[in-house]
Amino acid sequence: MAPVSVAAFTDTYLPTVNGVSYTVQTWRDRWEDRGGTMRVVYPASDDYDPDSGEYPVRSLPFPMYEGFRLGTPHIPSAATDVDLVHAHTPFAVGLGGVRLARRKDLPLVTSYHTPTAEYADYLTSRPRVEYGIERLAERYEQWFLSRADAVVCPSEDTRARVADELDPDTPAVVVPNGVDIDFFGPTDPEPFRDRHNLPAGPLVGYTGRHGYEKNLSEFLRAAAGIDATVVVGGDGPARDDLEALAADLDLDARFLGFLPREELPAFYSALDAFVFPSPVETQGLVALEANACGTPVIAVDAGALSNTVESGVTGYHYDPGDVAACREAIDRVLDERAALSAACLDRREEMSVEHAVDELSALYERVVGKNRTRPVAE
Repeated sequence: MAPVSVAAFTDTYLPTVNGVSYTVQTWRDRWEDRGGTMRVVYPASDDYDPDSGEYPVRSLPFPMYEGFRLGTPHIPSAATDVDLVHAHTPFAVGLGGVRLARRKDLPLVTSYHTPTAEYADYLTSRPRVEYGIERLAERYEQWFLSRADAVVCPSEDTRARVADELDPDTPAVVVPNGVDIDFFGPTDPEPFRDRHNLPAGPLVGYTGRHGYEKNLSEFLRAAAGIDATVVVGGDGPARDDLEALAADLDLDARFLGFLPREELPAFYSALDAFVFPSPVETQGLVALEANACGTPVIAVDAGALSNTVESGVTGYHYDPGDVAACREAIDRVLDERAALSAACLDRREEMSVEHAVDELSALYERVVGKNRTRPVAE
């Protein structure tokens, strides 16, 4: 029996580089490998040519975040002949998914990838205005999630957070995003080091969005005094301030900017430790990608990272705000790097996207089955 057919609606997709884009793409690829259909509706971009089963809708550039585009709630007719709708994001394209589900009485699954309120800092730098936007975003998010027959959460911490916003009859289900372990694995880091002119000796680093909520300044302060080079990939609104802080701290820090996905396995493999101080993660996919490449992670003991990283096995935790404890955890990982790396590699199968898609498939079957047995409204 073929898997249920799905229309996935997402406000962020390729060529935009982030965890949501790659999760949607990877799930779609694995779904089709299993003989299923997963049509993807996303904001059009001149820099990306759609594959079969991908349906771009009209979009405009988002001036506050380079590379991100604002789509419209259009529903391509080719994406309507499905068994289930999965809305990955709560903005305009995601609303198109909600409309399709209600119009055709289809079951609706939504994902909680990122708290909507986190986008407030793209719209204003005024604290009082930002606070007001955050409160509105939280109310809107609650409304959006309440439309769903089930909400997918990438971690248990996120599920507990979201469950408080939902009707008791709407399940919040943990389905990890999963890591493509065929792609993310140990690789020779020397070409990467040479290409980016990185010195010999230990490297500690991070890659991802440079948002203020990620608390990356804590990592830089902790790295002061450690005999290692700091390597930071990615970009975002906090980058200028982070570079200035690194200069003030007299750190040997290299800001590499955006890294193509093809370079990430070598980036992770080059690091002796990946440092992740963000207390707001819903899963922390980059931590798992680093682990899949054999690189242990120092993570703040908050949010989803409390569970994503297993202390003493795949890395170590430190308490939020404790810079000295973060520095101690980095030193400990550098001392125990070989044993921690071996433990990370032993857990590759557990974090695989194949395992995640097994859980996703089971959820889809339950939701579709429940919808089919639901009484027809008179």
